[in-house]
Amino acid sequence: MDYRFPRCRVTPLPAHQVAFEIDGVERLRWHYGEQYPRPFFFPLVGPSGAVLTRMGHPGAPNHDHHRSIWFAHNQVLGIDFWSDTTPARIRQTEWRVYEDGDNHAAMAVLLGWYDGHDPRPLLEQELIALVRPGDPGETLLEWQSTFTPVSEMLELGKTNFGFLAVRVAKSLSAHFGGGQLTNSEGQEGEPAIFGNPARWMDYSGPVRAASSGTPAESAAPAEGMAGITFFDHPSNPGFPTRWHVREDGWMGASPGMERSILITRAEPLRLRYLLHAHANAYDPAQAKTWADRFATWPAWKTQKSTKKHQQFELVEQ
Repeated sequence: MDYRFPRCRVTPLPAHQVAFEIDGVERLRWHYGEQYPRPFFFPLVGPSGAVLTRMGHPGAPNHDHHRSIWFAHNQVLGIDFWSDTTPARIRQTEWRVYEDGDNHAAMAVLLGWYDGHDPRPLLEQELIALVRPGDPGETLLEWQSTFTPVSEMLELGKTNFGFLAVRVAKSLSAHFGGGQLTNSEGQEGEPAIFGNPARWMDYSGPVRAASSGTPAESAAPAEGMAGITFFDHPSNPGFPTRWHVREDGWMGASPGMERSILITRAEPLRLRYLLHAHANAYDPAQAKTWADRFATWPAWKTQKSTKKHQQFELVEQ
């Protein structure tokens, strides 16, 4: 039988992990084991092979809930799903789609948000993640989540903490490394950016390329610049979103920073974001190009599949 390997692949692994590859190189990994309060992605690998995200704060052990690329909220009916200090948990309850292809590798899973007391979830979240190739060596993570309450309605309270956040590698942070925060409006640094609306946010800084393992390269790895640009989508409520950013190395989109969000079973909340792991320093023209492209991409949904040996499939909406 003829078989051609697709350019992009998603592979389930032991220990409740899923790997995303482009051109045979792992670019991103999903972790959903119950030893963690909530799932997360780690690592996000840059074009040089350097890891661009980090597990936890470089100087504060009370920030271990900052797990690379994660999603949470600290005001779900007043319950804190953000920190690690409460019994609230987010659990993967089902995977629905693993899809390989030349244009993307995709994963769709269902998650439940549990308060730690009631066995029933407060929220159900359908997460769809697509990993796409960008310019040579660059990676795009398209993140779409639909949040549906189990009851008829649910309030997501006003907060800076939620929904999607990124903890960058130490060298990319402005305080611990040599990095720079810049937004779509040309503002730079935490004091100028915090709480302001922007179409995207970028954290870029120096990185050291991964070694090939040869003695010469191991002794003197190449150094350069790289970063992550984080895009809001025009369909999200409150676009352009306000941002919770810190010079110590994290950035988060905060659609509820100014007001609470009421969601119902009939009108769930859908959020879409894009992360671009890019080479070199921040380039505003390149960022605008990707923002314009992202604005035209269709949303996704899962549905029952008519294909043999496949229960669900991923389709454009």
